[in-house]
Amino acid sequence: MSVLGRSGNGRGCNRCSPGTGAANSPQANSLANGVESPFCCSSWRKSAHGERPKPSTHTRSMQLYYHPFSSYSQKALIAFDEYALPFEPRILDTPDGPAMQELAALWPMKRFPVLVDGDHVILEASCIVEHIGLRMPPAERLIPPDPALALEVRMLDRVFDNYVSTPQQKVVFDALRPAAERDAAGVADARRMLETAYAWLDVRMAGRTWAVGERFSLADCAAAPFLFYAHWTHPIPQAHAHLLAYRRRLLQRPSFARAVEGARPFRPYFPLGVPDED
Repeated sequence: MSVLGRSGNGRGCNRCSPGTGAANSPQANSLANGVESPFCCSSWRKSAHGERPKPSTHTRSMQLYYHPFSSYSQKALIAFDEYALPFEPRILDTPDGPAMQELAALWPMKRFPVLVDGDHVILEASCIVEHIGLRMPPAERLIPPDPALALEVRMLDRVFDNYVSTPQQKVVFDALRPAAERDAAGVADARRMLETAYAWLDVRMAGRTWAVGERFSLADCAAAPFLFYAHWTHPIPQAHAHLLAYRRRLLQRPSFARAVEGARPFRPYFPLGVPDED
């Protein structure tokens, strides 16, 4: 079995914490047990967010190891939904449950999501999105066939990962620590990074519908959950009207709206509280 994957910054980026990169705390995972995944191959049905696209006719089974409340898992789930590709959900419901034990055997870091596709194990959410796109016609992929646009999509994917998700998770992880072990200086740095990222993204999104070009892409798969949780963690200022409007468009995208609904039962475990608007 081969292992495929890369990290844009030399580290594993699918981190585990409620409402951050994933959720492998005993509290959050206990709630996941028995929750039907809205992305299961048996669940292609009409929802409050519209009719699902018909499932792809590809028959080779894929297994996805993930948690519904994980932002990095949601990034992959959005892509599966956009492509209407079925998969077998392996929900990581408890720290020592069967799915987590399988994940540890596949990837000792135990970071997720992880995809098993036949003899291949694909690590990292961005790589999963790119991998499953190979099943689709080039014009329908979330990474465009034009090389220049594809490079820009991958660049924005890295921006949302490194400068939105990473500092957001720093703040949340710190809130989960005992008070005596908290890193006030590190949290302040993370909040400043978020503010800088918000300002840059607000300028970029002026006059744009999606992050790159005219079509929804991998960059938007990243932006959707990362901006969603970042706004919970360090609110986007009202002055950044373009960025806030982009976040609203992402929430209206059926693929992400379904991911948000699938994660709703786990909201009580977000340590900073959930804003009423979401």
